[in-house]
Amino acid sequence: MPLESIITKLSTELDFQPITRVIWGEGKISSLAEHIQKLGSKKPLLVSDPGIVRAGHVERALNILAEAGIQAVVFDGVEENPTTEHVANGLKVAQSHEIDSIIGLGGGSSMDCAKGINFLYSCGGKMEDYWGEGKAGKSMLPLIAIPTTAGTGSETQSFALISNAETHQKMACGDKNASAKVAILDPVLTISQPFEVTSATGMDAISHAVESHVTLRKNAISQAFSREAWKLLATSFEGVLSTPDSVEHRGQMLLGASLAGMAIENSMLGASHALANPLTANFGIAHGVAIGLMLPHVVRFNSEVCESEYHELADVSGEPFESQLSGGERVAQKIEHLRERAGLPTSLKEMGVSPDAFPLLAEQAQEQWTGKFNPRPVTKIELEELYRCAL
Repeated sequence: MPLESIITKLSTELDFQPITRVIWGEGKISSLAEHIQKLGSKKPLLVSDPGIVRAGHVERALNILAEAGIQAVVFDGVEENPTTEHVANGLKVAQSHEIDSIIGLGGGSSMDCAKGINFLYSCGGKMEDYWGEGKAGKSMLPLIAIPTTAGTGSETQSFALISNAETHQKMACGDKNASAKVAILDPVLTISQPFEVTSATGMDAISHAVESHVTLRKNAISQAFSREAWKLLATSFEGVLSTPDSVEHRGQMLLGASLAGMAIENSMLGASHALANPLTANFGIAHGVAIGLMLPHVVRFNSEVCESEYHELADVSGEPFESQLSGGERVAQKIEHLRERAGLPTSLKEMGVSPDAFPLLAEQAQEQWTGKFNPRPVTKIELEELYRCAL
């Protein structure tokens, strides 16, 4: 969206404060030591997971730092959907080495866990204390985020999504102080992803662009980010699926995911995420897969109240549609087309979810924070019906 278009859509007030410096390009991981030094750090904690270690990315980062005389401490115990237990384990490592900065290297799980560790290391308490917005109350250690997936956009958000290890309740813990100071987007790091990870994380990024464009909190700035993110993601996803080693397509996906993260930061998400989280918690369905199941149905549901916003997205989706279709239907069909190309499941039945589970799932979905920002109100009744649409 051109700058003049943003300006004409602005209301009389605007509160926009970009915090994260975004560095994007092939080979940019090589600048890691430079940015650590600019932060005045001498002992960073590098937070990652075993898969990223096996891919060689942790070793490369450590070598870059070592060449500059920086000895990093590593915590690589992060798993998918990080919990309070993972954060607690990382906190022990951080405290035992008296770190002075944090590097989150990996997918959204590693970056979220890095933020969770930062909350507790810098501010004390437990993760539940930071559930919500703006509860840190003090400055935190500088964070550098280096995504290895084009998915969550956590590198450009102030939120960490951490699950309670006992209840499995997902807690969105956000504070501007938790935002990364620097995000290094190196598309080469994403080439090592397996196809199924590329598929699921890509669908997650797509959902962020689509949902953030229509939320109750949307504004001209967030929509500029979400629209550009959708354009990049919708037109490059098939390319990265068919040509996994394409640095160009990987770069477009990575940038699109980060722009979608910026959109979320300024507008939040909606019902698709509220519906997806209980599927992950109760049935172990990967987040991106759950999103792919629910997003088209939520788009059709929401189109009754935000047709013009969907029309804007449809016009830049890079796919011809029949002119008589609504904007919402065009976007929903585009998502379904990309889901099919990604080999993702198309029904809850396919994933072993019985209609008997819908009342409980809907009850849990109603408790999810993101549903409160959906453009069309959702109660347990509407949420249960949306599950039925995906059966």
